[in-house]
Amino acid sequence: MLAGVSVDYDVRLEQGRERRPSAQVLDAVAATLQLTADERTYLFALAGMALSVRGASAPDRVDPALRQLMDALPDNPALVHNGANDVLAANEIADALFDGWSFSRNLLEIVFGDPAARGFYPDRAQVAANAVAGFRLHHGSHPDDPRTCAVLDGLLASSPEFRRLWTAHDTRGKALERKRLHHPQVGPLTLTMQTFDVRSAPGQHLVVYHAEQGTDSMAALRLLGSLAATRRR
Repeated sequence: MLAGVSVDYDVRLEQGRERRPSAQVLDAVAATLQLTADERTYLFALAGMALSVRGASAPDRVDPALRQLMDALPDNPALVHNGANDVLAANEIADALFDGWSFSRNLLEIVFGDPAARGFYPDRAQVAANAVAGFRLHHGSHPDDPRTCAVLDGLLASSPEFRRLWTAHDTRGKALERKRLHHPQVGPLTLTMQTFDVRSAPGQHLVVYHAEQGTDSMAALRLLGSLAATRRR
């Protein structure tokens, strides 16, 4: 009633007998449900209206200039991942922060499969919920991407927690976020995480972590960088 859609039309939508609602109907439904911008984007993608973001997923190759930029940030862990959450590139301190990706180079698989993740993420429940919500946003735009489907199928089969969060249908993109971590070598860290779209490779995301100047977390990051450099030498 609030969206100005008839009961009969709404029933056809819910039963899948109407698969091409107009943009006007989608706008009305989004406004009535008070969807966020990310949820609205996801709704349009599901309805086949966001054609510009559908299709092939981002390439796995990371621009060499971007790699050089990441390597020029010795005190800032930086990584690039695709929509399936596969880490495609990382600088030295990011490798040290995530302990060389010994369990997996997929961030979702680490959160839901690595036993060490429960100690690494003190706020793991929140981290898990945010990770699934971001993954759902990507999946809505690339439902046929083989790698995305493989990660989804694997986690649905292996993790009851992931299945529960997936069925909640929360959808939101990544933004400025503060994370608490506990590294086995340098101890607790509170880092700000910023995520940027890689314009030269749509679908890739650059994630950069930093600590506030003069804090214990900054000292811990510098110690971590020194340990990584020593190990490399």
